[in-house]
Amino acid sequence: MQDDLWQAKAACRGPHAAVFFPPSHFERKDEKELRENRAKAICATCPVKKPCLDYAIRIREPHGIWGGLNEVERKQVLARRAG
Repeated sequence: MQDDLWQAKAACRGPHAAVFFPPSHFERKDEKELRENRAKAICATCPVKKPCLDYAIRIREPHGIWGGLNEVERKQVLARRAG
């Protein structure tokens, strides 16, 4: 799909991609915050941050860090747009 070519330029590609999604085991709140902050720091340097976030909001992605925002933050964006 032409619209998804941004994914090839994403800073999250590669071995550190795991920090963008919760682990399969229980994650304490402080561990989650640390993991999300690491992911968001990578997003901050990403040349395709905006199309990534737009994509995640458009498909209502329920998991992970996309475009620098976590699930709750993306829901807040959606709520503001709807309001």
